[in-house]
Amino acid sequence: MTDAALAARLDAVCADGWALFERFDRTVRERAFHPFVAADYEVVRAALAGLAASGTPGGAPGRRFLEWGSATGIVAILADLLGFDASGIEIDGALVATARATAARHGSAARFVEGSFLPAGYAWRGRDGDARTGTLASGPSAYLALGRALDDFDVVFGYPWGGEAPVMRDVMQRYGRADALLLLHEVDGRVRAFRGGRDEVAIRSALV
Repeated sequence: MTDAALAARLDAVCADGWALFERFDRTVRERAFHPFVAADYEVVRAALAGLAASGTPGGAPGRRFLEWGSATGIVAILADLLGFDASGIEIDGALVATARATAARHGSAARFVEGSFLPAGYAWRGRDGDARTGTLASGPSAYLALGRALDDFDVVFGYPWGGEAPVMRDVMQRYGRADALLLLHEVDGRVRAFRGGRDEVAIRSALV
């Protein structure tokens, strides 16, 4: 595939993502609270493209990518088109169905399963003893349905609400691989990368 052809496919996925979110906002979020907020798809796309272009010859191919809270699946689909072996976990079954349909529409092999991205038995306890996990919904852990454990993934992406980033970093530290990357799309619009959920690293050199 030429660079121009890939760029056109990625553009189409991002445009579809914004259209899906606008429709979801009108039909669901205006009636009742729902924790789905669209990531800045273009910012995430740039971060994923930086990762795909770095590392071993061939970049992303063969590297496993997981999106936590994949919603309509746009980020995982972008990762798939950039060469990652991409999957997404989402607690809302209706959004899982939307993600699967969106992947099919764009010729993506990204996989989506319903459930919680928190591993079975996980319990959060902040430094102040607070056990609340923000908007992270509870439910059966999805890793069994996915057929992979968290430490099978090379790159994990999350878009935390306020106060949820420490939970995501803790999950990655406890259950992910020490050399894997956790990408967090923060409220200021940046995407930050943490090795094993711990030390921050530069995205463009993260897979070297």
